[in-house]
Amino acid sequence: MTHADNHSDAAKTSGRTSLSRRQVLATAAAALGASSAMVALPGVARAGREEVVTKRRIKQGICGGCLRKARMGMEDTASLLAKMGLAGMDFVRRNDWPILKKHRLVATMVAGAGSIRRGLNDKSMHAKFLDDFRTNIKAAAEHKWPNVICMAGDRKGISDSEGMENCRIVLKEAVKIAEDHGVTICMELLNSKVNHPGYMCDKSDWGFELCRRVGSPRFKLLYDIYHMQIMEGDLIATIRKNIKHIGHFHTAGVPGRHELDENQEIYYPAVMRAIVETGYDGYVSHEYSPLRDPVESLVQAVKACDV
Repeated sequence: MTHADNHSDAAKTSGRTSLSRRQVLATAAAALGASSAMVALPGVARAGREEVVTKRRIKQGICGGCLRKARMGMEDTASLLAKMGLAGMDFVRRNDWPILKKHRLVATMVAGAGSIRRGLNDKSMHAKFLDDFRTNIKAAAEHKWPNVICMAGDRKGISDSEGMENCRIVLKEAVKIAEDHGVTICMELLNSKVNHPGYMCDKSDWGFELCRRVGSPRFKLLYDIYHMQIMEGDLIATIRKNIKHIGHFHTAGVPGRHELDENQEIYYPAVMRAIVETGYDGYVSHEYSPLRDPVESLVQAVKACDV
């Protein structure tokens, strides 16, 4: 998982920065100004500062890694996202939640319980995980945030069937908390082929079966398009068939987890149109690591998914 970086004045050395706030804002203005068929927005340096999202059929957000190279603080990041017409941001630290509120953005995915290596398939951790769910679901509900994340954990010699049962046991209790607070618990699908060897929730069929066994609309999957393209492909058919069990999406280019551009194999406009056609009303958050200018890359990704 990635989290928004703090802006650091430590980057300033010998009277210069690797990418100053002024440079970032200038780049943002140029990148946004280059977009066509957009609605003008007021803001700092109004000329060229325009909204990228125009159709609004997909509610888009980002994870912090998309803009990490820009070295922007949370205030500037939130301001930029709002001006672009994005809806929110995943994995924002709790002390930065007021900044999102200020800019009318949503913390689209926040902490729940478990980690990639030590997740819900570990029965010895269930008491702690339920405490974490109680604390984090309550906090999300108080701020009207929609989702908390959880992880299945590493196999570590646990069979997939045993791991599913272990996850089911703790989730049956956790969803009672989620149902009481109107928050959805989302377990992330990750690939075990390239990025996360041993991770248990690495196939969509396993995750969707867990959803059926938990049997609550307050437990769904975070369907990471990048990870599932690596593991199994067949993205559009899988999404259409199982959309009721999907509570959130992540994007990135395959291979490499970089931009959503012509250098990777997923045609994101088609995937997004399929998502729209299902009636999905949740969020799609970008979780790639840009190779080019981060603001220009974000504009390109947002436009690719604004279908």
